[in-house]
Amino acid sequence: MGGIARCPTSKEQHAVKVEIQPDVRDLAVRLGADVPYALKAVAGQLADDPDLGEPSGLPGILTLTVDGDMFDNCPDLSVGYIREPDRVEIRFLRVAPSAEPATEAVVEATGDAREREQLADPAAAALTVREVADAWHRITSWLKSHAPDSYAALRPGADSPALAALEAELGIPIPIELRTLWMLTAGDDGAGGGGCLPGNMALLNLDAVAAHHRLTSDAQAHEDAFNADRPEEERIIVWKATWIPVVALGPADATSGLHLDAESGYLGSWSRYNEPPGDVLDTLVTYLEETADMLEAPALATRDQPGLIDGTLVWRSSVTPAREPRWRPAAG
Repeated sequence: MGGIARCPTSKEQHAVKVEIQPDVRDLAVRLGADVPYALKAVAGQLADDPDLGEPSGLPGILTLTVDGDMFDNCPDLSVGYIREPDRVEIRFLRVAPSAEPATEAVVEATGDAREREQLADPAAAALTVREVADAWHRITSWLKSHAPDSYAALRPGADSPALAALEAELGIPIPIELRTLWMLTAGDDGAGGGGCLPGNMALLNLDAVAAHHRLTSDAQAHEDAFNADRPEEERIIVWKATWIPVVALGPADATSGLHLDAESGYLGSWSRYNEPPGDVLDTLVTYLEETADMLEAPALATRDQPGLIDGTLVWRSSVTPAREPRWRPAAG
């Protein structure tokens, strides 16, 4: 297991530049008084030994653990970083699961199918990880600067055991792009009644993902009992086994939303109002990238227009007449 319990015995390599993402620094402050100092110590060690960590469940991401007992007010930590030839970028920070080796957690969380996927095209998988991480960091950086209430509503990232448990519940491997997003944030509790995604939709937390998947799978099983006697063109499909719910209409409103088809890689929509499911024709990467683009350049936004009510992000499509006087378009 990687960690900071040992110091490099030599400096055969020149020190590399180590960058820490702003939201990682912000999270460190919230995790404990000495966590920022521990993070700084990790950065110092990585500058001297950038290969200190071990491979994670995400291609291109290395992880190492921090023994919290080495500091006065610091839990055990798991730090994830991207290693490049001349730089290191710390992207992930979370409280480390107790007593479970990181490598065992990765094997449990990824499973044989995901290992085969990564081995088949590790470069493409690593690119997907970086694209999701980059898009999400653009979104959260904007929220932190312009809509702090919406930023504060985002949950910390999930750890590997939590994702392993969810994967077992779903019965299918979680695609790497969704795994990456959930390791960055495990849901949006919402601010002002809405999430931070276009239309003020909200990223579902993991419990809600499992609950909605059970509900819709049961509904499909009910329909399948009748589909056997229906002509093929009249069979009703409300849910497919490869669909994973990702985004809901609101933090407390799962009457409609978006799912990710683990087979095709595309998002699709669902609704409990007997509306047929539809393809959004976005991947999760393009959906997040377009959201970031709209926040950073509102004048060029096409699907929706970001705006603010006090410290909350409110998208134009969800502004009610009562809130209209308080809404201000975002300046980017």
